[in-house]
Amino acid sequence: MTEAPDALREAILRETLNGLTATPRTLSPWLFYDEQGSQLFEQITELPEYYLTRTERAIFTANANEILAAASNHTSKPPARLTLLELGAGSATKTGILLQAAVARQGSVLYQPIDVSASALDEAASSIAAHIPGVLVEPQVANYLTEPFTLTRLPGERALALYIGSSIGNFSPQEATAILRNLRDHLEPGDSLLLGTDLAPSAQKSIATLEAAYDDAAGVTAAFNKNVLTRLNRELDADFNLDRFAHRARWNATESRIEMHLESLAPQTIHIEGQSFHFNQGETIHTENSYKFTDAALSALFASASFKPQRTWHDPAHSFAVTLAEAI
Repeated sequence: MTEAPDALREAILRETLNGLTATPRTLSPWLFYDEQGSQLFEQITELPEYYLTRTERAIFTANANEILAAASNHTSKPPARLTLLELGAGSATKTGILLQAAVARQGSVLYQPIDVSASALDEAASSIAAHIPGVLVEPQVANYLTEPFTLTRLPGERALALYIGSSIGNFSPQEATAILRNLRDHLEPGDSLLLGTDLAPSAQKSIATLEAAYDDAAGVTAAFNKNVLTRLNRELDADFNLDRFAHRARWNATESRIEMHLESLAPQTIHIEGQSFHFNQGETIHTENSYKFTDAALSALFASASFKPQRTWHDPAHSFAVTLAEAI
């Protein structure tokens, strides 16, 4: 067994024991993103059912110049060069659209991606270096939820913080507010946040479309969900049998979220670090939420974290929103 570094292993163990002793049982979604999990998620983003990534990419492609101009000009101060910071950057494939536009606009740009996956950041840095000259990449391997990170800016530059891919939807409203408040603490008045959010079902967007995005026909999302058990087996020497758990995706209308669960297909007992966890047939581990936003929910979120929305871009079907907000 290849163990994680001590600090990471302890964090994984703490999160796992806390989650599996809770009622109902949970595992935090940050546990998904080991190297294999990050690769599986990149595959998910290319699936026909998973509209989120291609929709957000199309919004960036159509509006990158407007987004950067608005971030540079949206205060009473003179237009400024931008430095970009990204939370949960992954391999930064969509971010490249904004980086290309930034280089075209100002000649060069400092890009600071933050992610828990060192392999994803390495891939991002290599790809950007090869395809977008003029970008200086300063990656940080960190869990932005639990670990400190830094924002560097050159004199006179304004920061544009990216939190895209509807990643904010993985957290409860209270957690989402805490994340944005922490981010706001790293920014100065006049800096910007670009937030990508998936929108709630509507007359133009069915619940079936949402559910399919999290339960694809090829089973890639199921493999992604189960990979968290593989990770716990490897890094904590747990004994989950993946064949005895099934991936489930459910729409929770009351909470306005898609939920992902791992359902026990039979009575079974799992062992981790000398502790035993018994599962009944049908009992689940709640592994992820993906909240879907209304305009009112977005307004409340920004206000709670000291951001003022400036402009929002949508796709033609109004299924996804990219909002630029000013730090106030």
